[in-house]
Amino acid sequence: MNNFKKKLVHPPRLLALSFLAAIIVGTIILSLPFSTRAGRIPLIDALFTSTSAICVTGLIVVDTPNYFSPWGLGILLALIQLGGLGIMTFSSFILMTAGRRVSLSDKLVVEGSFRPAAISDFRSLLRDVFLFTFGFELIGAALLMLKFSGVGSWSRAVALSVFHSVSAFCNAGFSLFSDNLAAFRGDTLVNLVMIFLIVFGGLGFFVLQEIKLALRSCLQKERVRFSLHTKFVVAITLGIILTGAILLFLMEFDRGFSSLPLKEKVLGAVFQVVSARTAGFNTVDLNSLSVASLLLLILIMFVGASPGSTGGGVKTTTFGVIFAFLRSRIHGHEVPQIFSRAIKNEDIIKAYTLVSLAMSLVFASTLALLIIQPQLALKEALFEVVSAFGTVGLSLGITPNLHPLNKLILVVTMYLGRIGPLTMLYAFSRVKPAGHYQFIEESIMVG
Repeated sequence: MNNFKKKLVHPPRLLALSFLAAIIVGTIILSLPFSTRAGRIPLIDALFTSTSAICVTGLIVVDTPNYFSPWGLGILLALIQLGGLGIMTFSSFILMTAGRRVSLSDKLVVEGSFRPAAISDFRSLLRDVFLFTFGFELIGAALLMLKFSGVGSWSRAVALSVFHSVSAFCNAGFSLFSDNLAAFRGDTLVNLVMIFLIVFGGLGFFVLQEIKLALRSCLQKERVRFSLHTKFVVAITLGIILTGAILLFLMEFDRGFSSLPLKEKVLGAVFQVVSARTAGFNTVDLNSLSVASLLLLILIMFVGASPGSTGGGVKTTTFGVIFAFLRSRIHGHEVPQIFSRAIKNEDIIKAYTLVSLAMSLVFASTLALLIIQPQLALKEALFEVVSAFGTVGLSLGITPNLHPLNKLILVVTMYLGRIGPLTMLYAFSRVKPAGHYQFIEESIMVG
């Protein structure tokens, strides 16, 4: 029995199992009659929706606002919030609030989810995570109310504002509008508020903590210092957004955006690139975009958000480490450097391992989708799979028409994308103790 408990509280395994348990509970609740307007939902659709909400993806197989009852939409919102912060974070917060002791395994899971290294002040971490989350969501909801107050009744305006604010900060992509945010394509306020929430939700709580400390230092006229992690995350995030938005704007200026006024072209390009980083909202018709633009969005979705955030993907830092390594090799440098700091060899190996696992998962899932439904176009299947893995939620419209087996494949892909392929590997792999011997090295022809 003790051996079973020891295996269960292994942090990566605990993280994986907690998300799995939440998905199952969410599926059961969404299957209950009061969750839908019709009083019923196919089990595979309930499972898909629950997974999409818990994994903050946003892929949908039904028309969310018209299919689910107000109770069902409230459950979806709770699942999004739970999935965005993490199940262990919520349980630890409840225990701490009730004056109960939080176990070491729970602390390791939470700290590992939000910080690049474990720090002893666990209470401070937990407090900041909740303050940041609800603070940003409250500000976002208040700003969105300025626009949504004219949409229906006061209660509907509040519901729209809160739901979209939570969905944006958690990078979930669920919307209470059937056309997502297409109706607000030219609305500057809605676009900027959503971009603000998506970007800060995708930076990671460690980065937000350092920004808070930096602001405090500025007020006290002290020297501001950022860690390498924060500088790296901010630089890569800005680089991806700026480069991606410029490329999308130029590629679609006379194509998908040709009928739009200049303001909507600019807002559409910036919003769609920011959203593709794991949020999944859309203000433009993705089917009107060129294959080149879809490929750009696929790359952005694959990279995803930053470590310790509410988003998915292989993460910005993984992309940055590989880029720095390749650049160092091209320039003939033995050790890759960023911001005058050398990158550890184990981080490089970890980055390449993660990307290799992610690419293998994407390839296998795409192949399976095409085998089961040969009528799917390669771009549709690949876009859907990368969107699921990156927990993004953007789609070319094929999700509701997928075969039940393909829906199940995307469920697994969303789950693995949320907890991370490496975490899954660590969670259930058996590590053999190293032997007291070493094999002879021999070269292999590569390339």
